[in-house]
Amino acid sequence: MSRWDFVGRTDELNRLLSAVGGPEGRGLLFSGSAGVGKSRLLREGVATLPTDRYAIWSVSASATTAALPFGGLVQVLPGEQPPGLSPAGVLRWAVDVLQEEAAGRPIVLAIDDAHLLDPPSAALVHLIARAENATVIGTLRNGEQIPLPIRALWTDDLVELVELGPLGPADTTGLLAAILDAPVDAGSAERLFRLSAGNPLLLRELVLAAVGGGELTRTYGIWQWTGRLELAPSLTDLIDVRIGQLTPGVRSVVELVAFGEPLGLQLLEQAVDPADVETAEERGLISLVRDDRRLDVRLAHPLYGEVMRRQCPVSRTRRLQATLAELLEQVGKRRRDDLLRVAVWRLDSGTAQDPALLLDAAAQAFGRYDVPLATRLARAALEADGGFDAAELLATILMFGDRPDEAIRVLDAVAGEIRSDGRRSRWLTVRGMVSYWGLSHESTVEEIAARAEELTDPTDRARMRAFEAIMRLHRMDTPAALRLAQAVLDRPASSVAARELARCTIAHLHAAQGRYRRSTTAIARVQAEAARWRGDMPYLQLAMELARGTRLTLSGDLAGIDAIVADEFADLAGAGDFRLGTGYLAILRAYAARLRGQSDEALKTSLDACAVLATSRVYAGLAHAERAQAAALRGDPAHAAEAMAEADRTHSPGMAVLYPWLEQARSAVYAAGGDLAGATKHLCALADRLREDGLAGHEVLVLFDLVRLDQAAAPVGPTCTDGGRRTVAQRLADLSERVDGALPPLLARYARAAVEDSPAELLAVADDFAARDLVVFAAEAAALALHRLGRRRAASTAAARDRLAALLGRCDQISTPALRLLQPALTDREWEVARLAADGATSPAIADRLYLSTRTVENHLQRVYSKLGVAGRTELRAALRSMPGHDGGNSG
Repeated sequence: MSRWDFVGRTDELNRLLSAVGGPEGRGLLFSGSAGVGKSRLLREGVATLPTDRYAIWSVSASATTAALPFGGLVQVLPGEQPPGLSPAGVLRWAVDVLQEEAAGRPIVLAIDDAHLLDPPSAALVHLIARAENATVIGTLRNGEQIPLPIRALWTDDLVELVELGPLGPADTTGLLAAILDAPVDAGSAERLFRLSAGNPLLLRELVLAAVGGGELTRTYGIWQWTGRLELAPSLTDLIDVRIGQLTPGVRSVVELVAFGEPLGLQLLEQAVDPADVETAEERGLISLVRDDRRLDVRLAHPLYGEVMRRQCPVSRTRRLQATLAELLEQVGKRRRDDLLRVAVWRLDSGTAQDPALLLDAAAQAFGRYDVPLATRLARAALEADGGFDAAELLATILMFGDRPDEAIRVLDAVAGEIRSDGRRSRWLTVRGMVSYWGLSHESTVEEIAARAEELTDPTDRARMRAFEAIMRLHRMDTPAALRLAQAVLDRPASSVAARELARCTIAHLHAAQGRYRRSTTAIARVQAEAARWRGDMPYLQLAMELARGTRLTLSGDLAGIDAIVADEFADLAGAGDFRLGTGYLAILRAYAARLRGQSDEALKTSLDACAVLATSRVYAGLAHAERAQAAALRGDPAHAAEAMAEADRTHSPGMAVLYPWLEQARSAVYAAGGDLAGATKHLCALADRLREDGLAGHEVLVLFDLVRLDQAAAPVGPTCTDGGRRTVAQRLADLSERVDGALPPLLARYARAAVEDSPAELLAVADDFAARDLVVFAAEAAALALHRLGRRRAASTAAARDRLAALLGRCDQISTPALRLLQPALTDREWEVARLAADGATSPAIADRLYLSTRTVENHLQRVYSKLGVAGRTELRAALRSMPGHDGGNSG
């Protein structure tokens, strides 16, 4: 691993530098807990200060020098003091020495761990701080005894005291990426952030331990943490120092909280002496957090629990867990997760004897999308003679834990226990789900259809038909899917879960057909019934999210995507390792980032999705297709082609419903590689296929991709009765009247403006795209307008350039065929001269820098003006800013 880079803390660093160079002349002290990054921040600040302007002394106080007079400033003062001076005289002498060495420059005294200064050093620091030309900056550790002269620095208003808090989630993620030289997947970064509580020192120890133990693995360039925690001795020592010596009573408090947090205060005080709880709180070992009307007790830092649990003997661990279960059982399981907590404590303590308790807890854990915990509890229920019900639940969970082969074995082991239609329908649907999506056996659909005919109970048959319907949708047998799903909705005997699964099928199909209003209504109905179906089919959430995500992406509703990737399901799926959920939501996030021109985020998030879905074939192909799109947007054809190859390799035939996304990505890969003819041909064929399949929502976006390739006037579709064919623009206009929402008419306007060669209308369309946050489309529309204006030498070109430059300023690195229209064939030397001239350099200055004659520079500039269509230097800067790759921030 590389040296830890300095990440984040921009505001704090600026505040520190302002304290030194600001007009007020006040110093600054950062206080905070150990390892929060105070010392690093101070070092970075000092390193930024110019030594020719400031006389800088840096001091690191320590416990070793705290007992020596002026020991804290031994690195600053001369080795010997003049003899016979009084204590006050020594202080004045020391100040005079520093002033003399400063030679008129302002003094900056930087003190790390100022709380460890010996009394004379502390007094000298206070005296220096009072000097007009001196500034004191430094750090203090929370909870330590502060020398009175140092405390007086802020009470006398000589310095500002600022609490330095932990790193936030974004800075923690950035720090992880910097030290590991590659991004870390969002789930791993979030877990490491929670465990370290944003403390850089603890984060460093966690990463070192994870790397050393092989618990950090790299997939598709993204680091993933297995979640298994290896506590290195150095990390354990750090936490032990913080925890300190514990009396038996306080240890009992901390251990119970370590195994049971969050614990209600009243519950805890039934097991321990309340005085010990108070002591633990006073020492900063636990904290009390109000949750509604209850006070919950938690450990002050997540790693305290890890260390306490590791150090607790097995016998005491089991006793504590049994005690916690008994306490909660005595007061009654009042909260939603109390049943789950009791079951886990019983299981861990070896006192779990009730398979029904374990089974109910497993179902609850799965309902919260905690796949590892649900698997463990369901397996325990099966081993405790939970029978068919436990096997069915375990197999279902294993399917969503990417272990389909084991799921089949579990189901086959209880096949002999099927003695009713109810059990048969549940066994068949779970086995069908595992076989179709887990093992990619497409023949499962016919098997489900045939076995459903054997059932006599209408409720059980409806369940089978709902599963058959969504399988047929996924393999693009859409007429049968719609017919089956509608029949389930029409059947009064259908269960809530079967009915809402069928409704998800219809909602997805409506979205693909561009009937967004109907899709929205259907999804709202499914959501309204969530409390009734989640206990039976928690995985139905995935079908709902796929339908909803399809609608949002096709309609260009980026704000809607933002909402669903930030809701409760996203949090639960991430925390519970529900990879199909987190993977699909990451694909949606990448899609939204891509359309906003945030190509860095799009690529990183799509790689996240690829890594999370590496062991699953359900959405893996879609994740790689989105990665191909992100790479193509960045102008990286090699990466785009590699991602597309992975999409083809990992895409499951049973997920044929996703083919529009994959084929649209393939055309982007062609275009990124410069094969515009191939991209056009592929998109035309795809549009024809979508038209035949009736997927008008997808067809609109594919036709728009043709417009983006400047093919709005190209013929598309079948031959009409008059012997001709409709153009892309005409077909878009037709669809804009059939497909719901505001986006299709906007796309049709773009196509019409391109055909009619109307720069003014293209710029108006760009504004409408920008208002919807579709920044890439807006930039391309502005670029096309500018290209048309440039050919006419129009007077409004400068305003168009400014519009495009502003849009590109909102983007990361992007390069698309529409934007590349504006890149003239300048030589490397012409680009060099143009950039210098745009930055304000005169021709003689450019000549000196490039070792050219002034006349040669002028000749280069004239050729540049001609190629760019500008009148002179006054328009040159705006012209370059409107070209991706030549404004310093959008290279492609």
